[in-house]
Amino acid sequence: MADNDEQPKPADPTDDLVTTSHVIGDLAYTTTAGRVVLRREVITDGKVDGHVAKAEVFMTSYTVDGADSATRPVTFAFNGGPGSSSVWLHLGVFGPRRVLSGDTGDLAKPPYQLVDNTETLLRHSDLVFIDPVSTGYSRATKGEKPGDFHGFASDIESVGEIIRLWTSRNQRWLSPKFLAGESYGTLRAAGLAEHLQSRHGMYLNGVMLISSVLDFGTIDFTEGNDLPYVLFLPTYAAVAHYHGLHGDRSLEDVLAEAEEFAARDYPWALSQGSRLADREAIVAKVAALTGLKPDYVDRVNLRVEHVRFFTEVLRDQRKVTGRLDARFTGRDVDYGRELFSDDPSYTAILGAYTAALNHYVRAELEYANDLPYEILTGNVHPWSYKEFENASVTVANKLAAAMRANNNLKVHVASGYLDGATPYYAAEHVLAHLAISDELRDNIETKYYPAGHMMYVHEPSRLQQSEDLAAFVRNASNR
Repeated sequence: MADNDEQPKPADPTDDLVTTSHVIGDLAYTTTAGRVVLRREVITDGKVDGHVAKAEVFMTSYTVDGADSATRPVTFAFNGGPGSSSVWLHLGVFGPRRVLSGDTGDLAKPPYQLVDNTETLLRHSDLVFIDPVSTGYSRATKGEKPGDFHGFASDIESVGEIIRLWTSRNQRWLSPKFLAGESYGTLRAAGLAEHLQSRHGMYLNGVMLISSVLDFGTIDFTEGNDLPYVLFLPTYAAVAHYHGLHGDRSLEDVLAEAEEFAARDYPWALSQGSRLADREAIVAKVAALTGLKPDYVDRVNLRVEHVRFFTEVLRDQRKVTGRLDARFTGRDVDYGRELFSDDPSYTAILGAYTAALNHYVRAELEYANDLPYEILTGNVHPWSYKEFENASVTVANKLAAAMRANNNLKVHVASGYLDGATPYYAAEHVLAHLAISDELRDNIETKYYPAGHMMYVHEPSRLQQSEDLAAFVRNASNR
């Protein structure tokens, strides 16, 4: 080959979608799985110079056969992380198939099972599961920088573009439309609600926020920020109750006491610093509610950080509790540690969801890809929050703006009392401070479950949550 011969350019990536047909009982539906190419317009010297492939985004959509697309709702769903694929909502509660992961005290054993999800939200809404770039099978294209997608604004823009493309290509602009996010996915969903309105004129019927975090200032334990210590306290009390540290008191009674203390005396006491006169009484109150020893509460200066709590609360039993779901307990390498080495609630279900997804996508959806399916990856870090430099990361303002512009936008907020990652009382705090009218507050509904971050791991909670989500979609579809 001559030196001046050019190497052939790599083929431009194309969508690799695979369509299959399925039936669950009386529900016949079509599934489309694969990667959709995201492109951007290139402008050189003020002139359009083509459209360049930037990423290939994996998505799985479910549509019910024979349904009227003009009236049929569609829900776009994703998880959080950042760095999480959509596997949890997909195979945990929303999709037509679900994994049997078991639950605390009765975990499923390898190699695990998939079963029909007769309570699937597909009975009430078509479903589209989206894996953001670098999660699942989604990747930046050759020559592009994955980091360009690893940030607050770029993530919302890329996921928003996928939603626009799917809606347009499937002629669903006149369908009732919903977003559903879990954990960081709730921050994404709230931001997307405003972005889709302002950028694409796409107004939604509803947003489902599962294990919600809309303002990181409510959960980030940083120097000088006392708010998380206050907002986590009712969750600590719920955890202590679950593990028998409140005797025969009801959960409702314990939470009422914890919430009253967190609403008044506790934040006031923390605000006093060295001026606090009745420190001993506050120490005793925090210890009684959390199940921790008074000496420990005193030594941490009345401020119990969450991973410290999960490591400490059952130390006498030589156990740690889960962060995502404090119903789970586990053993650690030793019991003098300040912070546990692993979250037992995450490791308990990771294997089941990973095995189920990797089997399901090839064997049932007939989509083949030799890339590793990234369930929850650290490759998205560092995640950029450059838009919030010197400010707290929050989308409460964006959700409020979306609701003010679209008075018909309904919001569903689901919380687990034993969720130690996104505490329910923090979600309530943010909702109470939304800059919306009293009339718009009627558009928000809250639901609570006696479980953790993935509350659907707990079978009674899964069944109730499925009913709650179905009712929300029906009521918010305006049909």
